[in-house]
Amino acid sequence: MIDIRKLKELVRLMVANDLTELDLRDEQQQVSVKRGGTNAVPVVSHAPAVAAAPAAAPAVAVSAPAEAPVDDGLIAIESPMVGTYYAKASPDKPPFLNVGDSIGEESVVCLIEAMKIFNEIKAEQTGTVAKILVQNGDPVEFGQPLILVKPE
Repeated sequence: MIDIRKLKELVRLMVANDLTELDLRDEQQQVSVKRGGTNAVPVVSHAPAVAAAPAAAPAVAVSAPAEAPVDDGLIAIESPMVGTYYAKASPDKPPFLNVGDSIGEESVVCLIEAMKIFNEIKAEQTGTVAKILVQNGDPVEFGQPLILVKPE
């Protein structure tokens, strides 16, 4: 089975290069990823170990995360990349923010790990945290809403 980190990296590369379809194959695996519609799902297939007659390979569908509805008047802070969401700098540190906290444009709201690099995500807006839509350690996609802010 393909490593989920590899699949996330493929999706990140697709977004960064504005690709709508990607098809990679080798002797053991086949990965086809398409994006564009709301029903687009990456499909990972494994080729048979012995190359006999062509047979239908089993497929595993990985569904995209459901987009959270944005409440009236609330602004979403979205993930700028594919990666893993972290609410705090380390397990023994307090979270960057909690519901009800006031934030400024330069406030760090979370970390997103991509390819072993931890990226600080800044609010880029002023307001009060209304909702945190993801949990510590959750995988996130490019453009996925992470936090809802009531603007000031």
